[in-house]
Amino acid sequence: MARKVLLICGIVSSLLYVAMNVLGAMQWEGYSSISQTVSELFAIGAPSRPLWVLLGILYQVLATLFGWGVWASAGRNRALRAVAGLLLAYGVIGFAAPFFPMHLRGTELTLTDTMHKALAMVTVFFMLIAIGFGATAFGKRFRVYSIATLLILLVFGALAGLDAPRIEANLPTPWVGVTERVNIGVFLLWVGVLATALLRVPDTAVGTK
Repeated sequence: MARKVLLICGIVSSLLYVAMNVLGAMQWEGYSSISQTVSELFAIGAPSRPLWVLLGILYQVLATLFGWGVWASAGRNRALRAVAGLLLAYGVIGFAAPFFPMHLRGTELTLTDTMHKALAMVTVFFMLIAIGFGATAFGKRFRVYSIATLLILLVFGALAGLDAPRIEANLPTPWVGVTERVNIGVFLLWVGVLATALLRVPDTAVGTK
């Protein structure tokens, strides 16, 4: 039962992150989910920052607990243990995000902006590697799904990355919110699919691969 509760935390965490985007945007009149990034919702001075930080901490708790759930489900499955370790790292490192926010566009950049970008790169790295190991943890269908997820992340990640200099220069970014949210969305969905797959595994069969 404890293992399943931990796995359910993964599904809840993905749903919470979606809610954070919706509620955060509602806190900021004029914010555009199409042309602005998620990071701007908790940027220094953003009206949505207090709510985002509060819910963000809860998200990281749930994400970390999910990592423990995957670990509890891994047993002798080395690939799944690697996924669990990476998801735990992803969850723990995320707690640093509120301490390294970006500034709103048009304001002077400082060390916190540089740290924010570095933290984002590390987070994305853990996401990609976790999905990569996850592709080898189950059968063919999950492998194909994981590879497709990786391809989407790489393509839309590159598109979002092209807008990074424009954000720093306070130039228009008509679609950066879309490309970034596609990236986030496919990862959140992958977490939900992984959690569902592990929930279907009987406790007696956990970690037998």
